[in-house]
Amino acid sequence: MAAFEYQALDSQGRSVKGVLEGDAERQVRTALREKGLTPLHVEVISERSGSGGGGGWSLRRGISGAELAILTRQFATLVHAGLTIEECLNALVEQTESTRSRNILAGVRGRVLEGQSLAHSLTLFPKAFPDIYRHMVEAGEQSGKLDVVLERLADYTENRQALQQKVMLAFIYPALVTLVAVTVVVALLVFVVPQVTKVFEHTGQTLPLITRVLIAISEFVRAGSWWWFAGIASVIIGTRTALQQPHIRRRWHLLQLRLPLVGRLVRGTNAARMASTLGILTSSGIPLLSAMQSAVQVVTNLPMRAAMDDALRQIREGGSLSRALGKAKVFPPMVIHLIASGESTGKLDAMLMRASETQTRELENWVRALTALLEPALILVMGAVVLFIVLAVLLPIFEMNSLIK
Repeated sequence: MAAFEYQALDSQGRSVKGVLEGDAERQVRTALREKGLTPLHVEVISERSGSGGGGGWSLRRGISGAELAILTRQFATLVHAGLTIEECLNALVEQTESTRSRNILAGVRGRVLEGQSLAHSLTLFPKAFPDIYRHMVEAGEQSGKLDVVLERLADYTENRQALQQKVMLAFIYPALVTLVAVTVVVALLVFVVPQVTKVFEHTGQTLPLITRVLIAISEFVRAGSWWWFAGIASVIIGTRTALQQPHIRRRWHLLQLRLPLVGRLVRGTNAARMASTLGILTSSGIPLLSAMQSAVQVVTNLPMRAAMDDALRQIREGGSLSRALGKAKVFPPMVIHLIASGESTGKLDAMLMRASETQTRELENWVRALTALLEPALILVMGAVVLFIVLAVLLPIFEMNSLIK
C-alpha cells in the first residue's frame, strides 16, 4: 500500500485535504466517494516528493529542525519500547499535529507496508530526512541496533537544534536594540529636529558647526526618505541575486572566514557540525568514506566544503583525515589535533565526538562573551548619538541666552 494525498469537495462544496492509503489511485478515489467526498486531485506522496515535481509545496519543504528533533526522540522511544516499525509510524502519524509532517510520515509508512526498508523509505523524502539521517537508520537496520542508533540520532538532532537556537537567541537582543536605536534616531531626524531648528531660522545668528551638521543630516534623510526604502530593498534583492552565482557566493564565504568575529563564528559552527556528523556516523559502524560524503553536506561554507571534498579525495588515495583537513587551514587547529590523536590511537569516533563537544562549548562561550560586549557597546553608541542631537539643539539656545544677557 502507498500513501496518497488528496483534495476533495464535501457535500457542502468545501475543500478538504488529507491523506489516505491504498493500493492504487482508483481505490483511493472510490474510498473518498464512499465517504461522500468528490475527489479533485489524488497523488502518491512519495513519488511527488521524491521527484520534486509540481504540486504539494508542503512536502517539498520537508520538516523543520525542531520538528525533526522531536519526531526522532519519539521514534527512538517507541522503538526502544519494543514496537514494530509499522506501529511506531502509526503512533507518530497520530501524534504529529503538523499536516506536513503527518503527510510525510504517512508516505514513509506506506512504503514500509509495501515491504521496503525504513532507510529506503526515507530516501523518498530527501528534504525531510538528510543524508546523515538515512545513513544512520540504514546502519541501525543492518546491525540490528536500530533503537541505539535512533537514540544517538535523537541526541544529534537535538544538540544541533540547540546550538542553532543558542546562536540565534544570543544575537536577538543586540539586533532588537540596534533596530530600536535606528528607528528612534530616524524619527528624531525626520520629525523632531525640523521643528526645533525652525526656531533658529529667523534669529540671524550663525549657528554652531554641530547644529549645521545636524540640520544637513536631517534634510538629507527627509529629502530621500522613500529613496532610502527603495535603495535598501534594491540592495537586499541585488545581494540575494548576486549570491546565487557560485563564484560570487564563494568569494563571500571566503571573506566571512577572514573577518575577525564573523570568521570565528562561521568556522566554529561548521567545524562542530562536521565533527559531530563524522563522529556519530563512524561510531554507528559506517565507513569513513561514506561518513565523509554525508559530512560534506552539513558544511555550509563553500571554502570549508571544498576542503572536505579535497580531504575525501585524499582519503580515497590512502591519506589521513587530519593531514588532509589541516592542509586547507580553514578548520580550527584544536579539531585537527583531536582528529590526529583519534587516528593514531584508533579511537577516531570518540575523538570526533570530543572535538564536536569542545568546539560547541567554545562557540557557546565565545558567543556569550561577544553578546556581553555588544550590549554595552550598543548602549554607548546610542548614547553618543543622542548626545550629539541634544548638543546640536542646545548650543544655539545657550548662545542666544548669552547674547540677551
